[in-house]
This record gives sequence, structure tokens and C-alpha cells, in this order.
Amino acid sequence: MQWLRCAYRRHCLALVVGLLTLLASSVAGAQAGLEAINIQTGPDGAQTWSLSLQALALMTLLTLLPAMVLLMTSFTRIAIVLGILRTALGTAQTPSNQVLIGLALFLTIFIMQPVFTEVYVTAVEPYLAEEMDAGTALAAASEPLRTFMLGQTRSADLELFLSMSRASDVNGPEDVSFWVLVPSFVTSELKTAFQIGFLLFVPFLIIDLVVASVLMSMGMMMLSPLIVSLPFKLMLFVLVDGWNLVLGSLAGSFEI
Repeated sequence: MQWLRCAYRRHCLALVVGLLTLLASSVAGAQAGLEAINIQTGPDGAQTWSLSLQALALMTLLTLLPAMVLLMTSFTRIAIVLGILRTALGTAQTPSNQVLIGLALFLTIFIMQPVFTEVYVTAVEPYLAEEMDAGTALAAASEPLRTFMLGQTRSADLELFLSMSRASDVNGPEDVSFWVLVPSFVTSELKTAFQIGFLLFVPFLIIDLVVASVLMSMGMMMLSPLIVSLPFKLMLFVLVDGWNLVLGSLAGSFEI
């Protein structure tokens, strides 16, 4: 797990630092003259230190950044499918949550690497080289993510949130705001993940039904069918090279 976390940090550190730099500069530019730390000197010479609203906003954004990044990537679909797969196998806590989340993060990096690379090349590098201002860099950084999310979002989900937001000035996908696109994308990802999970569940459910029927016909009603069916499900999953099929299908389900 340690090497997996290090790999995740190495791939995403530049992107996260760049986005934080852009956001910090935007806030600082919007609130010119507002310092992060205010120092006030009392009548007796004592000094009081207080954080400004700018620093508070940045710290709040820092806590929300992981959730925002995960919801705008392929992580949601992958994590849900892997969780459903473990439930279908009936292996309780094997693989553990740490293994599944680590695998989901690694696969997310693999799938999102072209998008992250485009964000870094088109927005972060020019901004660090002082070739564009913060606002232009933020707009450039949002385009690859917007393109990725629009490619995975269903029209019905997008229309639902557009009608809920009562947006009347939308003439095409390029006019959809992030406030509408992100929940539409997450809703589509949830639906797609449950569809894939259903297809994964069916063969294991058939094995459970067959084993339960055989045990009942033999009068062994006190024996749990899950105990008997588990080896057969594991054998089936190994024989068909299940991990290869599941991970390959998940990566192939994204248009990359």
C-alpha cells in the first residue's frame, strides 16, 4: 500500500499544487489588500494574530479538494463496482477496504492520466511560467475535465439538472456550468456503476441458487448455502481470470 500511495502522490502532486496555486491567486486577486494574517497591536504593546477570511476560504477549499477531485474523475464508478464485486463473491472483508480503495486510486490515475497531463500542459505550466494570469489558467484547466465529464454524462441526467437549475441561456454543452455538470456526471456514474454491478452479480447469484436448491433437496437445510457456494464462486472467478476481465472492462468503459 505504501508504494501505491507514493505513486498516487507523485502523479497528482503537480496537478494539485498547480490548482491550489491558481485558486489562491484568484482569491488573492479578488480580495486585493486583504492579508492572510492580521496583526493588531494593543495599547500595552501586545500583539494579536488573527486569520482573515481569505485564509479561512483557502483552508476550507483544501478540505473539500479531495472530494471534488474524486467526484470529477473515474474513481466513483470504479470504487462502487469493486465494492459490489466483493459483495457478490461473498468474501466479507476480503479484499479489504484499503486494498479496494488503493486499486481504485491506481486505476483512476491510469484512466485520468491523459486528462491530468493536458491540464498540466495547458494550464499549470503556462501559469507557473507567468505566460497567463490566474483566471485564464483556471479556464484552461477546466476544459479537459469538462470534456471528460461531458463524454461520460447521459443526456437525461444533464437535462434533469439543467431543468432544476432553470438555466435558460444554455445553447450547447459548452455553455453548461460546472455547478450543473458535476452532479449530472456523478449521477450518470452511479447509474453506470450499478448497471455493471448487476451484470457482475448475476453469475454468482446463479451459483448461490443452484447450491441452495441442491442443499434443500438433500435435506441439509441447517447448512448455510454461502459456505458451500463460496469455493465454487472463487473457482469460477479465478478460472475466467476475473480480475483481468473486471479491471479491463472498467478501463474500457471510459472513452479514453
